Amino acid sequence: MKIIVLQDHLRSGGTERHSILLSREFSQMGHGAQLVTFRPGGRLAPTAGCPLRSLQPFDTGLDWFAPRLQATVLSGSPDIVLCMGKTANCFAGRIQRGAGARGLGTRVVATLRAGGRLPGLYYSSVKAASHLVTNSREAADLLVSRHGLERARVSVIANSLVFPDASPERDGGMRAALGAAPSSTVLLSVGMFRPEKNQADLIRFAAGFPRDWDWHLWLAGEGPQRGRCERLAASLGLAGRVKFLGYRGDPGPCYRAADIAVHASREEALSNFLIEAQSHGLPAVACRALGIEECFLPGRTGWMLEQGDAEGFRAAVARLLSDSPVERAARAAEARAFARASFDPRRQVEAYLALFESLIRSSAPAPSR
Repeated sequence: MKIIVLQDHLRSGGTERHSILLSREFSQMGHGAQLVTFRPGGRLAPTAGCPLRSLQPFDTGLDWFAPRLQATVLSGSPDIVLCMGKTANCFAGRIQRGAGARGLGTRVVATLRAGGRLPGLYYSSVKAASHLVTNSREAADLLVSRHGLERARVSVIANSLVFPDASPERDGGMRAALGAAPSSTVLLSVGMFRPEKNQADLIRFAAGFPRDWDWHLWLAGEGPQRGRCERLAASLGLAGRVKFLGYRGDPGPCYRAADIAVHASREEALSNFLIEAQSHGLPAVACRALGIEECFLPGRTGWMLEQGDAEGFRAAVARLLSDSPVERAARAAEARAFARASFDPRRQVEAYLALFESLIRSSAPAPSR
């Protein structure tokens, strides 16, 4: 198959990592796959490892600027155009209509990989695409019930493990370097510092832990809200306990050094961070958002709370701290097994390819009699 994966810019988020993973896997499996971006460059561009083309001749800094989009994307008569990220998906309907006007059998597949408020153009656009893929069952139900998409035109393909657990060994060196003793409890959150990721609530929740607890909160990532969160931690007297780790190209060492994954994001469809944390054996305490309960085994490897529930957050952490070493080991093993079985990259890639083949068959002309 000829497959175009369309993404606005290769910044450091989970959707961008999945655009690269899918493009690379499609190519390695013998398909003519190309990753097309609106803007050139980006933090993840050097990691692409697949054919890569940008629409802008130089980086204008404008995510929405897509010069010669249809001419470029449709020039090779691709079988599939897979739109990744909200910006690219706002062009899905236009590309599908353009393919029809040219008499092409190209099938445009839209995606929903984030929760929260999306542009109105997004919904009108994806309804004109051939199919829509979302990464959680809860998000699929929402698309059908609230936005009127036909159930038959919506598929669920979960996120893939981008950073699977390479080793179950603990990383004591990182703990020591960041001031955490072997007996300390290290809470970890990995994600971009954007308003919807809501790291500020994690800081406020932790500020209410009992004074005799030995805890640390590590926040990995970069973004516009980092400075605000640093000031909040300082104002609460937590500068020694809350550590800002910056961008991590490979967060694996953070997972191997931490004890509990914590998450307060308000807008998700399925959390890459919680999936990766599960694959490293970390139990999770997370606030409600789309798809959150699909990232762990509720009540066994993870607990979901309502947004803003500080007392519930502290109680869930206390519950995990009460586990015996044997219980912790069993919980970690169950989390690893769940993540590896549910979010195996090869299985997800094959699910995309099976969907693409089905869409292509459905658009093929009937054989003559």
